[in-house]
Amino acid sequence: MPFSPSPTRTGPPAARHKSPALRPVNASRAAIGIAIVLVAQLMLTLDSTIVNVALPRIGADLGFSPSSLSWVLNAYTLAFGGLLLLGGRLGDTFGRLRVFEIGLAVFTVSSLFGGLAQSPATLVMARAAQGIGAALAAPGVLALVTTSARDDAGKNRALALFSAVGVGGGTLGLVLGGLVTEFGSWRWTMFINVPIGIGVLALARRFVTETPRNPGRFDFVGAIAATGAAVAVVWSLIGAPDKGWTSLQTIGGLGVGAVLGAVLAVTERRVTHPLLRPNLLRCRRRLGGLTIVTLVFGSQISTFFLVVQYVQQVLHFSPLEAGLAFLPMTVGIFALSRVTPRLVGRFGQTPLLMLGTLGLTGSFAWLSNVGTSSSYFPAVFGSLLLNGIAAGLTFMPAASLVVGGVKPEHAGSASGLLQTTQQLGGAIGLAVVVSVYAAGAVPGAFVPGAHAAFLTTAAFALLAFIVTVLAVRPSRHKAAQSA
Repeated sequence: MPFSPSPTRTGPPAARHKSPALRPVNASRAAIGIAIVLVAQLMLTLDSTIVNVALPRIGADLGFSPSSLSWVLNAYTLAFGGLLLLGGRLGDTFGRLRVFEIGLAVFTVSSLFGGLAQSPATLVMARAAQGIGAALAAPGVLALVTTSARDDAGKNRALALFSAVGVGGGTLGLVLGGLVTEFGSWRWTMFINVPIGIGVLALARRFVTETPRNPGRFDFVGAIAATGAAVAVVWSLIGAPDKGWTSLQTIGGLGVGAVLGAVLAVTERRVTHPLLRPNLLRCRRRLGGLTIVTLVFGSQISTFFLVVQYVQQVLHFSPLEAGLAFLPMTVGIFALSRVTPRLVGRFGQTPLLMLGTLGLTGSFAWLSNVGTSSSYFPAVFGSLLLNGIAAGLTFMPAASLVVGGVKPEHAGSASGLLQTTQQLGGAIGLAVVVSVYAAGAVPGAFVPGAHAAFLTTAAFALLAFIVTVLAVRPSRHKAAQSA
């Protein structure tokens, strides 16, 4: 969904010499367009966390059973993570703006129905529909970021903004969720999307230019295999903490995912227009970036889960206070997004990734020391501030490794691949950490299981550091081969 300037006027050389005067207008149009789609991305990201702190009130209001309440979160994650690859390829094939608008419309309408829900089944279905809409819209946003920039410096700045919105938006969702739950109703965690979605849909066509369609047969077999594999893996991981890692559901689901993944791999080598180009996975540095994203995103999502419970159950924070507790992380991420592009341009991705993953490891180890006698200052505040700074140093360089060097016509597929990896990483990390937490938990007490759980998130971040050292070596040349 790249932005194109308004058509330049043709004429004699003297007239064309005045063309620089037109550039600020074109640049302003592009900047407004980027801001519009990033607002949409922020909304999609908020929705993955905004309902977290409202879950107790949702359960009490609609009569959810304790075992079924988690599906308010899982339905969104399952649909979003399962369909991202498909959404990215649809944008490449049929036009990113068109698919973005369809996805955003689905997301907005389903948000309205979710806010009006009067039963658990209605809300869960609305959340699944939100996930479908988000999966169609989100890849187009990142594709825009990677194709609209005219040089590497511009691409780095755009990627930094996207990363800040993607990661910082999750923490901001907790703040907004606590705010609307405390002073209003949990239903506003759904309704808040409606005016934003309508506003973006009304403005997008004015400032965003549609991309050309890529001709050729659509890869239906690859689409079915990729979607089925992602859904099977995410579904298995979601249920693993409750059903057990050796249960038929977990092993069977992961097995189905593996079989469908193998079908996808064979199919993509044979079709002319694959859903996922094999070339995207032949670059060592891109694979390293995807692995880092998986590990770091898994540890971050797990931290949200653990810290929200700690500040509410042990420190007795209200929903609003629990959301505000994450402000240090949010501030750290957004502050570093301003300087990370320049740092990448000067030092490259590898030093920043090493420093960032080590910082994340330290922040999680710091959190593992919290106890019943700990206070928010400095135990939680300091560790979350360090986490935000380290995350700001990590996500943009990792994302640039994944999408760097990709041809514009395949940017949607690369975007879908990156965001699918994020969702799978979140599902893997949360499943592992919840299982570790449950193994050490004591009924009625949060802290005993939390120590090992936070150390597990630290282990994820440390593995990301090791991957950086082994797979993402310092280099002056392009971060990734063209695909």
